[in-house]
Amino acid sequence: MMKLSEITKVYGKGSLEVPVLHGIDLTIEDGEFVAIMGPSGSGKSTLMNIIGFLDYPSSGTFELNGEKVDSAKESVLARLRNEHIGFVFQQFFMFPRDNAIKNVASPLIYAGVSKRERTERAKKMLVKVGLEDRMKHLPNQLSGGQKQRVAIARALVNNPTIILADEPTGALDSKTSAQIMQLFMQLNEEGKTVIVVTHEEEIAAYAKRIITLKDGLITDDRRVAP
Repeated sequence: MMKLSEITKVYGKGSLEVPVLHGIDLTIEDGEFVAIMGPSGSGKSTLMNIIGFLDYPSSGTFELNGEKVDSAKESVLARLRNEHIGFVFQQFFMFPRDNAIKNVASPLIYAGVSKRERTERAKKMLVKVGLEDRMKHLPNQLSGGQKQRVAIARALVNNPTIILADEPTGALDSKTSAQIMQLFMQLNEEGKTVIVVTHEEEIAAYAKRIITLKDGLITDDRRVAP
């Protein structure tokens, strides 16, 4: 469970201060499928960075499974990212000279996993996302949707508890976007907590809970009827 209380974020100092988040109270239970919506400048990407342990809040408290993490050392945050978070971004961030297997396996290098096990786990994740026939393809041989599936497989390879996706369909057409969101729904049904940051209502509609931000504040938090 994630629990954020009175979270603020301010960039800059003195006369150059830019407040972005203004006291966010938010609890996300294990196994939820949450969409965080809002226009550009609403603070949703900043909130995502804090939830993903990529940035510190300026004030407030943040607990993950009862562990206080809002002022934890970077080494602790790195461990938490490695153990709990799988990231999926709008840009695919693939190594252009590595095939799909090597791209998916790349996070396991930093975890000290052997080459043989890295390869086996990467193949397993590529099968899971429906790319068993594209494992040895390079990024320039894959469509946008296939690249995003590789990115999702890479996010899953460490078996995280939370999938955090930032505008994951922003570079995809509507048909491919629907396929990717169906995959997120499947992962959620398997028990993963899925958090999708988006500005598109049709993408947010796949979630079971929609949180709306405006000007650094939560303006709406509603459950979506099945």
